[in-house]
Amino acid sequence: MIDCHDRKTPPEVSLDHLFCGDLLCRQHRHGYRFSVDAVLLAHFVDPRRSPTILDLGTGCGIIPLILYYRHGHQLHKVIAIEAQQGLAQLAKENLEQITPANTCSVIHGAVQKIAALVEPESFDGVVCNPPYYPVQAGRGCSRTEADLARHEVLGRLEDFLAAAAFAVKNRGRVYLVYPAERSVELLVLASRQRLQAKKVQHIYSYPDDRHNARLVLLECVKNGGPGVAILAPFHIYRQKNGAFSEQMEHLYAPNRSDR
Repeated sequence: MIDCHDRKTPPEVSLDHLFCGDLLCRQHRHGYRFSVDAVLLAHFVDPRRSPTILDLGTGCGIIPLILYYRHGHQLHKVIAIEAQQGLAQLAKENLEQITPANTCSVIHGAVQKIAALVEPESFDGVVCNPPYYPVQAGRGCSRTEADLARHEVLGRLEDFLAAAAFAVKNRGRVYLVYPAERSVELLVLASRQRLQAKKVQHIYSYPDDRHNARLVLLECVKNGGPGVAILAPFHIYRQKNGAFSEQMEHLYAPNRSDR
């Protein structure tokens, strides 16, 4: 489902290790590279409620890669969509190493064209790590792979939410990670797509951080009823400039043999 033939010289690729070397992830050395937000979001997904998943803006495929590593026996199907051709090719190569045959596909396409890419209401869950910054934010946006992934050039937040609402089943779940400072915008736009917030978790750098939360994890239910659970704060580090917290170390720990 992907055509990524490129006559240009291919970019340099690094081979990065996760979970004590259990999982390998190819990334462009000088392009967009996943960060801790993808790891947090992948572990926020409940595969028991979402055995069929659509990943919008998959990048190198890191979120479905982690989901298959953690919960492969529970997943029936994963479709990953990516607008950038080079990243779509990386996602395809990464997922081929771990996914069972015929359970995962990568589609090179834009979220605005979602109706031409997947069937409506065909997924139990949708996961999304959308671009964080408006095009006019900060120093602006170049056309590099990294900037296109981080800025709303190839798709705005409302485009991703509309695509999620189109693809997820009634009462299905949508999982997102987004900057905490844009939480109100996220909740308002999600509500307009009939995506009712059901779980919210704020992510802080460390326990005594005097700054606001860095990120927010959000679980929505399509046409869900009122009521939202505010989960306990999550801290990435033990202290300022310190090691990962026990919570974060758990997310990076390899699967146990008895799991």
